[in-house]
Amino acid sequence: MILLCGVDEAGRGPLCGPVVAAAVILDPARPIVGLADSKKLSDKRRDKLALEIREKALAWAIAEASVAEIDRLNILHASMLAMQRAVAGLARRPDKVVVDGNRCPQLDIPCEAIVKGDALVQEISAASILAKTARDAQLVELDKRYPQYGLAGHKGYPTAAHLKALRAHGACEIYRRSFAPVHDIIANPPLWTDEDLK
Repeated sequence: MILLCGVDEAGRGPLCGPVVAAAVILDPARPIVGLADSKKLSDKRRDKLALEIREKALAWAIAEASVAEIDRLNILHASMLAMQRAVAGLARRPDKVVVDGNRCPQLDIPCEAIVKGDALVQEISAASILAKTARDAQLVELDKRYPQYGLAGHKGYPTAAHLKALRAHGACEIYRRSFAPVHDIIANPPLWTDEDLK
């Protein structure tokens, strides 16, 4: 049996937090019904599938690249690093890796990039679900430490409400300073203080 590993990441677009990658080797003897691109699933369905993937997969691993690594390397290279770490973290070595997108991380295992792979290959779908649920859980935790940004709602993506909060409160250490909206706010801090907003 060829061990096929699917890999995907979550968190390339947000302004804050790590980029998270997952690697999954599914067990053909324990099929999982309903695997799909994580972005097409409801939060509840995604969470349920994530538990099932963790329980039934032959192997799975989740890894990340930090905000500091994103700022140092750029988001593309940080995403590749997180993917490398996820594959390295697997308890079993796959025979082949398939990755969502058009680029492969540097691996010592045959690797193929598949555009829209998270909708076409169930191993990549499973990886996309694990990566997204793991990253979303991190953002919910960060929201408890930094409630002023509303992270639990938008998960760090540059929504109008997020950008307004960022302009009002400035960028703390969880923000990616290499991203233009964050860089611009740091370069042009608000002329008011938190006291003015009360």
